[in-house]
Amino acid sequence: MGHSNETHNTITAQNCVQAGAIAGFKAACVTCVVSAIPTLAAVRTIPWAKANLNYTGQALIISGASIAAYFITADKTILEGTRKNADARYDRRS
Repeated sequence: MGHSNETHNTITAQNCVQAGAIAGFKAACVTCVVSAIPTLAAVRTIPWAKANLNYTGQALIISGASIAAYFITADKTILEGTRKNADARYDRRS
């Protein structure tokens, strides 16, 4: 009985991590587009940005925002799934 419970917990944890990775990827894709448009527009229109932001700087702005969105969203999704699983486990015991 304990072995199947451990297997169930492992599968549930893997599902939470997979859901977090998928949600993080979606958030990173959206953030990439949302941050790329103003960054590229600013480099073409604002004189300071045109003079100071080369291709590497532009890529760092866009990728930094995307990476942050991925990790924040993945972390929140994993914690939410874990919280739901813990609540369900305690409700079953009662």
